[in-house]
Amino acid sequence: MWGFSSRTSRKFMLFNSISFAIFLPIVFFLYWFVFRNKFRLQNIMLLAASFFFYACWDWRFLFLLMFSIVLDYVSGLKIEKSSTKSSAKFWLTLSIGINLGFLGFFKYYNFFAESFAELLAGFGFKVSVWTLQIILPVGISFYTFHGLSYIIDVYKKRIAAEKSFFEYALFVSYFPLLVAGPIERATHLLPQVKTPRFFKYEDAADGMRQILWGLFKKMVIADNCAPIVNEIFSNYEHEPASRLVMGAVLFAFQIYGDFSGYSDIALGTSRLFGIRLLRNFAYPYFSRDIAEFWRRWHISLSSWFRDYLYIPLGGSKGGMWMKIRNTFIIFLVSGFWHGANWTFIVWGGLNALFFLPLLIREKNRHHLETVAMGKLIPTFRDAFSILLTFALTCFAWIFFRAENMTSALAYIRNIFSESLFTIPKSLPFKEFFLIGVMLILEWFNRTQEHGLEVERYHVWLRRFIYAAVIYLIIRYANFGSNEFIYFQF
Repeated sequence: MWGFSSRTSRKFMLFNSISFAIFLPIVFFLYWFVFRNKFRLQNIMLLAASFFFYACWDWRFLFLLMFSIVLDYVSGLKIEKSSTKSSAKFWLTLSIGINLGFLGFFKYYNFFAESFAELLAGFGFKVSVWTLQIILPVGISFYTFHGLSYIIDVYKKRIAAEKSFFEYALFVSYFPLLVAGPIERATHLLPQVKTPRFFKYEDAADGMRQILWGLFKKMVIADNCAPIVNEIFSNYEHEPASRLVMGAVLFAFQIYGDFSGYSDIALGTSRLFGIRLLRNFAYPYFSRDIAEFWRRWHISLSSWFRDYLYIPLGGSKGGMWMKIRNTFIIFLVSGFWHGANWTFIVWGGLNALFFLPLLIREKNRHHLETVAMGKLIPTFRDAFSILLTFALTCFAWIFFRAENMTSALAYIRNIFSESLFTIPKSLPFKEFFLIGVMLILEWFNRTQEHGLEVERYHVWLRRFIYAAVIYLIIRYANFGSNEFIYFQF
């Protein structure tokens, strides 16, 4: 799973690549200087840039993206024009069925075929199944959910069907969010696409700071943790337990730096064009319980499942058993969304189990405010809660990172040995120092949108922080254009 397949072997347009560093200024110049005050032409130009951006990964799958766009655009118009509810439901079902059909074929066919064969083998029946060498189109999980939310919102009359094909196509394929989110809503993004935008220096400057912060988290934090994590998880049978714990902790920061770093670059890039995307991370490792963690981690996906799955299933309106059932459904589906592997399903189930005591005690809506508001350091109780939540999260991350269930269970079993209390022979002091820098900046800016939103500080302190972050990127960044983990999903 963690050795990227051929579908993502192209590194032409990664956010942390030289090609993107050339592509972005060109698009920015055309957008604000050539097509300024002509927002329809700006939209067409952004759409062309988005299609080019996606084609750089694999031009063949551009046709699949365009088919999905046309399907949902036409379905939305048909739903709105339907004179009967049955007709509207037909177009809704058609769109959802085809979208999920494509997603299921490309992402889950082999999983279901192999699982079916293993099930029959358990009953003594030996069968041969056809598995396909399927290349998973990059971003399909994300742009499929964009289209589904639009169709459902049109059906529920939360939004009118979009008449302009170009503006709808831009909503789905907008390049900052196309391959790894955030998962946008038509109710949030389409009105911005349809409205003239004007250049604001403050937004652009903060967008550049957010891009810089995202690059720091990806290239300095995630890419430095990755080799150590890969080594530990590849050789877990021969590693002492203390080093296995270290591997799980470092993976927690790797995946956070990688995915939240991508989201920061996406949001910052979009702000350069006067468009605000949904926030996707809100300092999740400062959470005091699992419920708060999931309000702060991959927010666009968590809120998507809440609005389009949890609430339609009855949400929290029924009795306790219904609440428990619905909670397990969304966590298990969320795990399965991440990939066709039982490890992801178990990861989702573990988070549901961690969530369960809060749900039963009706404490899942506690801690809605930022931790230690107005204080320099948290209370002992908050600090303990943060550490406990982080420990539970790291435990679940083992399943997320492991190649298969056998490896995950063996990894955990090996942790609980005498070597747990030994000091690893080699400690990654550099990585811990860099993680410490990130955590300090995020702690002091935990009420802000991102870790480099420091405009309220004295000018000389701001300059020092910017210079320090830039120096650390130059000094410690991996400039090999390493891919982002969530491109696999």
